[in-house]
Amino acid sequence: MLSRIPVLLAVLLYALPVRADIYKCVDEAGHTTYTNSKSSVKGCSMLARDQAVSSVPSASRPAAPQGGASGTSAGFPRVDTGTQKARDNDRRRILDDELASEQRALEVARKELVDQEALRYGDERNYQKVLDRLQPFKDKVQIHERNIEALRREISNLR
Repeated sequence: MLSRIPVLLAVLLYALPVRADIYKCVDEAGHTTYTNSKSSVKGCSMLARDQAVSSVPSASRPAAPQGGASGTSAGFPRVDTGTQKARDNDRRRILDDELASEQRALEVARKELVDQEALRYGDERNYQKVLDRLQPFKDKVQIHERNIEALRREISNLR
């Protein structure tokens, strides 16, 4: 009975409610931040202790526009068409280079797998040992095949 008292006391101490001051800070751009330490930013006010605070944005807030000329914010830099085309061409070239590299790596991995399949060691009388030895080579082939598939999908999504 006496050994339970410290445990019970510890549980009760951890169960006590903890209070902290919560501040709502609004910066010059109108962004709202909630924090437990009053910052030097002007526009911070302490919330009432009985006021609920949620970090989830309300559903009534209109969604921000996605892209386009009307959807860019005032501080977001614009890129001219020529620069964007050059970036797109660089991206396509990089993806093509990565695809070629992955295809070469796939060929090497397949050759290594075929070479390993042709080998038989004396201690591999149990076929499971052969499968266990070949599995890393099969995994390497699958990784390169998935990488090639992902690169092809990425290239097909380019404009």
